[in-house]
Amino acid sequence: MAGALKNREEHRVLLPNTGWGTYESLLAEREERRKPRFFYDRGVLEILSPSAEHDMTSRIIAALVELLAEEADDDIENAGSTTFKREDLARGFEPDECFYFGTNAARVREIVAGKGNIELDAGDPAPDLVVEVDVTSPSLDKLPIYAHLGVTEVWRHDGGRLVILGLADESGSREPRYAEMSESAFLPGVHGDALTRLVAEGLTLDRRAWRRRVRESARETG
Repeated sequence: MAGALKNREEHRVLLPNTGWGTYESLLAEREERRKPRFFYDRGVLEILSPSAEHDMTSRIIAALVELLAEEADDDIENAGSTTFKREDLARGFEPDECFYFGTNAARVREIVAGKGNIELDAGDPAPDLVVEVDVTSPSLDKLPIYAHLGVTEVWRHDGGRLVILGLADESGSREPRYAEMSESAFLPGVHGDALTRLVAEGLTLDRRAWRRRVRESARETG
């Protein structure tokens, strides 16, 4: 498509003036493969093929969320990079990782067992927590997409630091936004600085030793 902008470092292609039908056709043509991933915001489509560093970092964070939730005895469901979209809002995304907690985790298991997929257009819940990894400068700002589709919390890692972002309570606002939080709303006591350190260790340590360290850290702060 003419006018495509490409970021070679992260293999991103940005396509302006893309119709909703084209977006859905590309999703259908890709079928069940995890790559590439698609993000759509009111006519702008980003196609992303993550690097190995990107994928490794997102897997480390996903394991971290699951370990911390287990230590906190929280019910959790990992929905991975499921496609979430709403035609009425002309927005859609495929996160690096995403999670449901508590009653939403139980509800999503029932939904998937019943019909096989999560459909925001049908009133199914958006993820409680989305993980976003940006090891290079992103072409498309994903936060407005997550906010408009109702994602409560985002853990964003820029290749060096992890920040926790919570959906701001701005009643009546037409443009929902995120604000940085000192700790997670879903995993109280879990702070961004500690998460940054644990992710860095996860990228270098023996995986068994790292898991032990995560559990020890959770018990010290629990």
